[in-house]
Amino acid sequence: MSKQTLAVLPESFSIHSFPQNAELPAAVLTQPLYFIGRTRDELSIVVPDTLTLTSENCDAGWRILEVLGPLQLSMVGIMASIGSVLAKARVSIFVVSTFETDYFLVKQPDLERAIRALQQDGYKVD
Repeated sequence: MSKQTLAVLPESFSIHSFPQNAELPAAVLTQPLYFIGRTRDELSIVVPDTLTLTSENCDAGWRILEVLGPLQLSMVGIMASIGSVLAKARVSIFVVSTFETDYFLVKQPDLERAIRALQQDGYKVD
């Protein structure tokens, strides 16, 4: 199987943590790109850095590497392979998946190192 192509999205993002029972801030739904995850313990939201939210915790300055898809749900090992390359390069990641693809968030200072590592391993990064 050939290696995937990834695209670096131009925006910078923040990862927010809210209490599990918190209401979803309405402004999130107006953003062109956002991710929401709710568990028994917390509500996590990823939004562009330009949106200010009042959350329990916030970690800003993340960039997104999008695996260009669509990927089939039956495909095996894509996230593990890319994650392994980034781990070997000592790049921390925050991963979000959708029905059609995966998004790897890396901190802005690590972006160039992440791109180099992926390219050296045979991935194309636009």
